[in-house]
Amino acid sequence: MNKALHSQGTQAARPAPARSAAFDWRKKMSNNVAYGLLVYTGLQIFVTMHEIQGSSASILPLFVLVVLVAAIIPLFRHFERRWEGLSDDQAHNPGYKAAFRRDQIKVWALAAILPFAITGGFRALSMMV
Repeated sequence: MNKALHSQGTQAARPAPARSAAFDWRKKMSNNVAYGLLVYTGLQIFVTMHEIQGSSASILPLFVLVVLVAAIIPLFRHFERRWEGLSDDQAHNPGYKAAFRRDQIKVWALAAILPFAITGGFRALSMMV
């Protein structure tokens, strides 16, 4: 009897597993945005530094780097804000998977493509001047 009481006491003392252990769309999007910003910034630095090495001592690539890293944050934050407003029930609802995947693809496409597209656009602009 003591064993049964002791094991019940142990089980009662343990916290119940949180539903968020399975998934939480809010946390998943927040993680995607954070990692997307890191990838974007790393790529932007790499692409800009490559451009600086290949051109004269122009300040334009450095200016572009600072502006683009600062300017992308609100765009990425937009995706995160959309998911922050979910209630706890919505955050664990598997019905949001398709919408999450669409936003996830947008975040990663922006992170991967924008550094090359924007720096290429500025390079083309500087060649025209």
